[in-house]
Amino acid sequence: MKVGLSTYSLVRELREGTMNVLDVIQWISDNGGEHMEIVPYGFTVVDNVELADQIKEKAQSVGIELSAYSMPANFVQDTEEAFQEEVERIKQHVDIVNRLGIKILRHDVTAFTLPPESMTIHYFDKHFSQLVKGSQLIADYAAQYGITTTIENHGFNVQTSDRVQRVIHAVNRDNFKTTLDVGNFLCIDEDPLVGVKKNLPYAQTVHFKDFYVRPYYENPGGGDWFITVNGNYLRGAIVGHGDINIREVIKLVKQSGYDGYLTVEFEGMEDCKVGSKIGMDNVRRLWNEN
Repeated sequence: MKVGLSTYSLVRELREGTMNVLDVIQWISDNGGEHMEIVPYGFTVVDNVELADQIKEKAQSVGIELSAYSMPANFVQDTEEAFQEEVERIKQHVDIVNRLGIKILRHDVTAFTLPPESMTIHYFDKHFSQLVKGSQLIADYAAQYGITTTIENHGFNVQTSDRVQRVIHAVNRDNFKTTLDVGNFLCIDEDPLVGVKKNLPYAQTVHFKDFYVRPYYENPGGGDWFITVNGNYLRGAIVGHGDINIREVIKLVKQSGYDGYLTVEFEGMEDCKVGSKIGMDNVRRLWNEN
């Protein structure tokens, strides 16, 4: 088991220019992390080989493993030409992931931002063949490098445990699994404990995040709240401070025999360094207590 951090947890600092990705690597090392997942927001490496090499060298110098790479992708395209262009774009990221020495690539299969009518099972069924074909093409391309590609319960369509499993089984590749995010099931109103239990057997890596949850009939007012598929309210929390039963989640993950990367994603309103540090500390502490 190794606890680390997604660069997305410090995206505020990256976007404001108060930190760069090399600073993030140093910060993770200084604050007890063991690995870093790259989410290329606030910086880019697919068109910056020099930065990719600097990241790899910096991580090696401070003893931080580069655990995974997560990127947006959308196989739901209007034309075959556009579909193939998206596949080729993702392959460029696979190449840079290989250069970084990373063995896990998570890609989405639909756009993250969708209108309500595209959050349905009908949209999922209509475009299912595209989701599967695109995932197969990327998994097959990544196989030459020994890279496992993954689908995450992420966004607002391919989010429930059953939909994730349907894609995994249809893709039917040994190197295609799931990035299991313990909190994202809430975005489509699935109980996190149910989603975690169901999808743990398919997990290549695990994301830890937390949310405050309020029902649709209790508008919480101001703050960084967003709306679930069914109209409930969510707001990012420090891992261990929110409404997800993180202790039971950790127990489930540990009892399953999983012993890979545990990646903290902080999306709360608090200072992102404070939230990230407490989150990593809590995941490690609770893992050791179980």
